[in-house]
Amino acid sequence: MESTIRVHTPLTDEMVKKLKIGDKVFIDGIIYTGRDAAHKRLIELANRGDPFPFDISGQIIYYVGPTPPKPGQPIGSAGPTTSYRMDLYAPILIARGLKGMIGKGSRGREVVEAMMKYKAVYFAATGGAGALLSKRIKKSEVVAYEDLGPEAIRRLEVEDFPVIVANDIYGNDLYIEGAKKYKKD
Repeated sequence: MESTIRVHTPLTDEMVKKLKIGDKVFIDGIIYTGRDAAHKRLIELANRGDPFPFDISGQIIYYVGPTPPKPGQPIGSAGPTTSYRMDLYAPILIARGLKGMIGKGSRGREVVEAMMKYKAVYFAATGGAGALLSKRIKKSEVVAYEDLGPEAIRRLEVEDFPVIVANDIYGNDLYIEGAKKYKKD
């Protein structure tokens, strides 16, 4: 049975053990942004044994490339991007301590297996709602790869950031279970 849960970052194993697919979650605290190009650079750092530009332990990465902010706003529209584009990189980041990811769309088998092994979750955010989601972002600052523009890694301070658990640490997948509910036999 789905419930509504509030989490504060960074996430812990104990927190993610409580999360089940379908749970509505409100996130408070710090999350980081990152898309394809930033992920590629993080993996290059990992392969060389170099430190990341932020401590990834217990963190959440939001797959987003926000638009420029309007005057007086911390960020522009900030809707999720398609997550499978990060599937090549996600298992390595999860093994390094990443506890959560936010995006849209389903994840590949290797990502799901890494989430189960290292206790991480995948949250779905509503696509097409970038302007509304940006209202939950109170601060934004670039922490790495400014040359990537919208795809730079940002440190976001969020309050009541709404997501749904799409994959939990138990191997459950909301995209699969949701489809089963409406499948005609």
